[in-house]
Amino acid sequence: MTEIKTKILGTGIYLPKKVVTNLDLEKVIDTSDQWIFERTGIRARRICSTEGGEWPTDMAMHASWKALETARLQPNDIDMIIFASVTPDQKLPNSASLLQQKLGITNNCACMDIAVACSGFVYGVNMANSFIKTGMAKNVLVVGSEMLSREVDWNDRTICILFGDGCGVGIVGRSEEGDESQILSTHLGSDGSGKEFFNQPVGGAVEPITETHIKEGTHFMRMKGKEMFKVATRTLADNAKIVLERAGMTLDQVDWVVPHQANIRIIETTANLIGISMDKVIVNIENYGNTSAATVPIAFHEAIESGKIKRGDVVILDAFGAGLTFGATLLRY
Repeated sequence: MTEIKTKILGTGIYLPKKVVTNLDLEKVIDTSDQWIFERTGIRARRICSTEGGEWPTDMAMHASWKALETARLQPNDIDMIIFASVTPDQKLPNSASLLQQKLGITNNCACMDIAVACSGFVYGVNMANSFIKTGMAKNVLVVGSEMLSREVDWNDRTICILFGDGCGVGIVGRSEEGDESQILSTHLGSDGSGKEFFNQPVGGAVEPITETHIKEGTHFMRMKGKEMFKVATRTLADNAKIVLERAGMTLDQVDWVVPHQANIRIIETTANLIGISMDKVIVNIENYGNTSAATVPIAFHEAIESGKIKRGDVVILDAFGAGLTFGATLLRY
């Protein structure tokens, strides 16, 4: 039986129209552009409209049209949607099903949401790879779409400066015989012992949001920055080494690393631990901040569009997130 190989057929992004700069934040909280940029590498972030038209599935719809165009596919060519987000439009139905309808897909394709925070897109790509290799799907739409501005305490200067909204998607499909583009190796994991480093305990079944939570602002995301920094850098470096080992490849064969865009210091430290030059690391955190599951696909798409990443380049997609979840994809684009 011939082995089924997979590749990224097309990518797309959507970025909300509203831009909030560090200078804008200076006017409402005790911070400064210099302080934020020196510690995070962030200058601005995008914020979704709350008037409608930029909800997570709306952003995914626009990004998906771009990816379909690039992949030269029609909506009904998609036979599975994997929607990664911790900020779904609503609890039920799932966002993947809402996106299916917005794209006009009528083939009853499988639709699932995954909530693995910032690792979401990498998880989705690796899952899509497995579904295609086993013959359960042919073209899988993988979405990372987040509206984190809804979950951030804008009075907390330690956390509100970090996050933004946005969406990135990729279509994973079969790599035809003779095509060198393919996913070479994958890695996924999680370490639940780090669950308290980044969490949002209020709002679930255990502790539903009450009026008291809203008054006290205790329903927002919480993060222990120092602990996250330590585990993130080590984990991202380990991810890269694992996928290279599984593919029987070495670091000098890698053209680009596309890491989760959480903090410029995390990215720089990770590059040092891996042993790769920052010249080979895709960074766009300055413009968008941390968009969780959307950071990797947005950075990947922009690097493709700008001509940095070309067909045939070897790329590592590398992510970690609350959970603590983590994963990497080694591919020849």
